[in-house]
Amino acid sequence: FHPDTDELDTPTIRKHAVRLARAGVVGIVAMGSNGEAVHLSRAERQTVIRETRAALDAAGFRNVPIIAGASDQSVRGSVELARDAAEAGAEYVLVLPPSYYRYAVGSEESLYDFFTGVAEGSPLPVIIYNYPGVVAGIDMDSDLIIRISQHPNIVGTKFTCANTGKLTRVARALKAITPPSPFPLDQTPSPNHPTKSTANHPYVAFGGIADFTLQCLISGGSATIVGTANVAPRTCVQVFNLWSEGKLAEAYRLQKILADGDGVLSKVLIPGTKQILQAFFGYGGYPRPPLRRLDDAAVRELQDKLQEMMAVENSLPDFAAS
Repeated sequence: FHPDTDELDTPTIRKHAVRLARAGVVGIVAMGSNGEAVHLSRAERQTVIRETRAALDAAGFRNVPIIAGASDQSVRGSVELARDAAEAGAEYVLVLPPSYYRYAVGSEESLYDFFTGVAEGSPLPVIIYNYPGVVAGIDMDSDLIIRISQHPNIVGTKFTCANTGKLTRVARALKAITPPSPFPLDQTPSPNHPTKSTANHPYVAFGGIADFTLQCLISGGSATIVGTANVAPRTCVQVFNLWSEGKLAEAYRLQKILADGDGVLSKVLIPGTKQILQAFFGYGGYPRPPLRRLDDAAVRELQDKLQEMMAVENSLPDFAAS
């Protein structure tokens, strides 16, 4: 946002998307948790998606897909947001469980009906967003996720529950796609779950927090969608590179640094992420009220705590250009 007018700052939105793609990030989430989707109108959400797509295309990153948040409290509302996202240029949608009427929608059957209903109506493939912290504690287990994911238009799950065991079970049962691995992967199906019945799209098991990026890969995960990649995208990408090159000791060392940095950012959330971008890269600004800005002392403290991670980040190349 413009710091003075509280309006969308589209040049900066475009600049940020291209910076991430040049760093080697292979997909962009728009209108997710860090994107403050809950503070934007439908028209503003479309503007963010459209400007992000246009910026990526203009910079030569047409192959970088956009995953758009499309979470609403009803099936109908989520489908409408998915249609908006498709119209604006997104390729996938990321959908949270409904939670406002937690007592009425928290059952497995209600969640199954919600996600399959959204998948039926969405013009874009759906990624389940399992993030108990923002949905009144609703935490779908692996059996339910596997069951919901039998729908042909549901193609992935983001595990911001940070449960690597759950990710392992889902990735195994649904034969999740994986990046190059330093050792042969065991593709033996689980005897306790059906494999995905419709193979229209490789299933994608996303780690949802940067502090278990390497653990996600060891667990058979596919990729990560993480807020810390806004600040240190090359560091996040490098963990994947080292893993695929078989340099596990180096990957482990870097994962520890990444986890420390992610732990710092997790305590300051959206305001801290934006203001640390401002401090290190000259853009980022402030969140929309009622989220509060950090004071100058807090920003300086945040900079000090992130020095190790940012030193690594600044030492790495833009991987997309190499």
